[in-house]
Amino acid sequence: MPNDVPAPNPHEAVKQPETPKLLEVLGPGLITGASDDDPSGIATYSQAGAQFGYDLGWVMLFSWPLMCAIQEISARIGRVTGRGIAGNLKRHYPRALLCGIVALLVIANTINLGADLGAMAAALKLLLPGPQWAYVVAFGIASLALEVFVRYSRYVSLLKWLTLSLFAYVAVALMVKLPWTTVGYHLIVPHVAFSTGYLTVVVAILGTTISPYLFFWQAEEEVEDIKERAGARPLGRAPDQAKTELRRIRLDTLVGMGLSNIVALFIILTTAATLHAHGVTDIQTSAQAAEALRPIAGQFAFLVFALGIIGTGMLALPVLAGSAAYAMGEAFGWHVGLARKPQRAKAFYATIGAAMVIGTVLNFTPIDPVKALFWSAVINGVVAVPVMVAMMLLSSNRAVMGDFRLPPILKSIGWIATLVMLAAAIGMVATLTG
Repeated sequence: MPNDVPAPNPHEAVKQPETPKLLEVLGPGLITGASDDDPSGIATYSQAGAQFGYDLGWVMLFSWPLMCAIQEISARIGRVTGRGIAGNLKRHYPRALLCGIVALLVIANTINLGADLGAMAAALKLLLPGPQWAYVVAFGIASLALEVFVRYSRYVSLLKWLTLSLFAYVAVALMVKLPWTTVGYHLIVPHVAFSTGYLTVVVAILGTTISPYLFFWQAEEEVEDIKERAGARPLGRAPDQAKTELRRIRLDTLVGMGLSNIVALFIILTTAATLHAHGVTDIQTSAQAAEALRPIAGQFAFLVFALGIIGTGMLALPVLAGSAAYAMGEAFGWHVGLARKPQRAKAFYATIGAAMVIGTVLNFTPIDPVKALFWSAVINGVVAVPVMVAMMLLSSNRAVMGDFRLPPILKSIGWIATLVMLAAAIGMVATLTG
């Protein structure tokens, strides 16, 4: 090399702009938040609106900062340590705790995945003639093929585009006449009824919006980003990248969780203005909600709502299967990562395939899909509490996070979210035993 040509500076080669473009910032947080509005979540929000009208809109406003805090903490753990939640649990907590949490997570994710496949197939059957079982199998195969065989960077781009399907529910809400004064009042002034039905739905909403699989997925996607992006390293080893990366994580999470909760709120408002207003209060599945909309809100609203179920399902399936595989892989020391080729991470991809196959098979058993979904929500609610406690302790531990322990405000909101989920879990158990 000629003497007058300076050697390249590795830091300059990977330097990020001080204010990167929004589309460059959005990634793990956006996909995680969007996947939270899966078909089973749509069923929960539809039930809330149909049964209680506008009374539960405040829960979405209340849960947003809690979601943002716990998901940002998940992302920070992955970015700082270069390991996911399961990997850090393995290093710092008893193996029995790790195995118990991972086992319950995998069970809940698989049941949820099966319920989502069934809901997507039921929605498509409303639009096209044909056997529902064939649609279940087709969706399972399509999702598995995309997750296994499509290049990671291209697949992430596809998932980002799928988040646009969430706007179907904003569009449906705008098609119906909403009493915005009433909506605003109920958002700001909570109406709390101490009845079993009301509290059960509140617990279900919290369990749907703050779920363990979201923690595991967002942390692991930060780890994937470290592996895939040239020059990116765990912040524990590259503190000079912290300012840009932590700012990106916060913005990504705020936008992703905000989109998730806005869409959930619009689903509640839509079903409140249509189903509840016309006395339709018993909605068990997202497909039932779509079908019930047809005579009330019209054919186009029904069509958009049903297509949204399919789009959000295709977004949620890889997150459910992938988060289970990440947790299993880190717990047992496998090679993990969607960026790896299948032959380099056989056990990881086999777990994704097994979850998808079992979820598909569940739709051909006598198991009631509504009850299965209910029990997956119960398991998620129970698992969320110890996972959140462990995350709070990990993220406050200097031995784990170094100089990147949680700032006081984020730490306080994180513990509040943990206590809220503990109360929700207790409420869920009380509902079951009452």
